[in-house]
Amino acid sequence: MKKNCWQSKQCGRQPGGARVADLGVCPASTEAKHNGKNGGENAGRYCWKVAGTLCGGNVQGTYSAKLVNCVKCEFYRQVREEEGKDFFA
Repeated sequence: MKKNCWQSKQCGRQPGGARVADLGVCPASTEAKHNGKNGGENAGRYCWKVAGTLCGGNVQGTYSAKLVNCVKCEFYRQVREEEGKDFFA
């Protein structure tokens, strides 16, 4: 089974997650318009396209502003490798 970012990163920001009270629900876990991209739930395998996700404890901005960091992310690289030619960037 393909893991979503909150499963891989174990951030606890998915609905009902352990860190929601502290950090809020991550927008990637609820962004339904990206559901299914790269085989994920909502934007769970497309999180780099969603503003407001956390990386290293910092809220990330727009796609263009955060992509520099995302392409260095282990999870981004894992999804890119798993999806191969079908990868949604």
